[in-house]
Amino acid sequence: MLLLDVDGPLNPFAAKPHRRPEGYRTHRMKPDSWIAQHVGVPERLVKPLRVWLNPSHGAALLALPFELVWATTWEHDANEWIGWRIGLPREENLPVIEFGSQFVQRSDGTYVKTWRVVEFAAGRPFAWVDDQIGDVDREYVAQHHDGPALLHWIDPARGLTDDDFALLADWAAGLESKGTT
Repeated sequence: MLLLDVDGPLNPFAAKPHRRPEGYRTHRMKPDSWIAQHVGVPERLVKPLRVWLNPSHGAALLALPFELVWATTWEHDANEWIGWRIGLPREENLPVIEFGSQFVQRSDGTYVKTWRVVEFAAGRPFAWVDDQIGDVDREYVAQHHDGPALLHWIDPARGLTDDDFALLADWAAGLESKGTT
């Protein structure tokens, strides 16, 4: 499985202000999860999110030998607002890991997504691309996940690059050669 975060890997939100990275398109969006964060504000007054997406990423992701899964706080909104804009088939929704509140602080210092990622994977091999993965998350996965796992940090100023796609393909090929897919 390839677990996909949106903000950072697919939306390089931290790129220089007002400098859309080459190959990306600007989208203005008001997903349900964004509107819900503005309690008491009429929807028409909620400022849309500026999201940069690369329409070639879908084909590059589909070329990898992974089952794609959303691992993003966008949760189900990713199928409605993101997938088809990066070139994934509009009629096919990806599975979604639900995280609940993204503002929960974990006493062990892990990122709010990490324990749910491990639970969802249930021992199956997975690669996870996210801009908020750290060493404590890698340690947690090593201690609580029985299968192979690649936690790959993505620079939120650059998003997924050709080097990241190559690394993911090489990691998957290594699993296939070991017969662990």
